[in-house]
Amino acid sequence: MTKQEKYEAFLPQLQGLIDETQQAVSVLANVCAALHTEFGWWWTGFYLVDGDKLVLGPFQGPVACYQIPFGRGVCGTAWKEQTTIVVTDVEEFPGHIACNSLSRSEIVVPVFNEEGAVCAVLDIDSKELACFDETDRCYLEKAVSLLPKTFFVAQAICKKNQEKMDEVTK
Repeated sequence: MTKQEKYEAFLPQLQGLIDETQQAVSVLANVCAALHTEFGWWWTGFYLVDGDKLVLGPFQGPVACYQIPFGRGVCGTAWKEQTTIVVTDVEEFPGHIACNSLSRSEIVVPVFNEEGAVCAVLDIDSKELACFDETDRCYLEKAVSLLPKTFFVAQAICKKNQEKMDEVTK
């Protein structure tokens, strides 16, 4: 089975998984698990926008960086440029953040909210050089487009509510 055929068979399954619940964290966690299991990558996860940084969200794989500043590393650059970035060799990417030294190639796909702003990124790493290509870009962009935009509205509301609670308890 070609990579394209594998994605074509996988996306309807992913849609079914996403449609099962409206719990954002649960869906993001299962999206990571499904992608990670189906494709066997080294690390698969989401970083969520929190102010001027990305914070670690649901993921599968070894431990990861907790925060990534806007415009730094592959994730921060994909956020800043609002575009998918495919890196065939992470050692050659200027400013690469090495959360794990075994990572050799990477793809980062921005996730957009209802307003068209980046609210998260899907970050996938491989232990193999040049693991990702235009097929991955195309189908992973389709995969993240399946995520309900309302998830990220809820994330912003939760953050505002937490800030209000923090102020009350001071």
